[in-house]
Amino acid sequence: MGRKDALAKLRDVLVLRRDAMRKAMAGDLSSLQELRDQGPGDMLDAAVDTAQDELNSQLLEVESRELTQIEEALERLRQGTFGQCEDCEKPIPLKRLQAIPYATECIECKRKSESRSPVLGLPTWNRVFDNAEIDSV
Repeated sequence: MGRKDALAKLRDVLVLRRDAMRKAMAGDLSSLQELRDQGPGDMLDAAVDTAQDELNSQLLEVESRELTQIEEALERLRQGTFGQCEDCEKPIPLKRLQAIPYATECIECKRKSESRSPVLGLPTWNRVFDNAEIDSV
């Protein structure tokens, strides 16, 4: 199978994932509203509901970010730039796109961008695995 065929299959995967996420997110939002409409319970019920609402809200945020990335990937497909690294402009390997269909960078450029701006409090994984101390364990 050629790269063009593989990219077409990835488009189908992205569309299916986008549609599934839209349905799931719409269901999550409606179920949250149903919970609120049921009325007050005791204080323990309210605490559990608040914790569940917070968890659902965080999950929706993550899903919303992924949905945005999927929609941006579909737009790149329409523009003909899908599968091209935004930094070095080389083709992103198909194996990477199959693992993360909305990837915008090849692995090498992604590692470089992560090493320039790591998220506070989280390890930079490429540094962790390059560490010589791991070999001595």
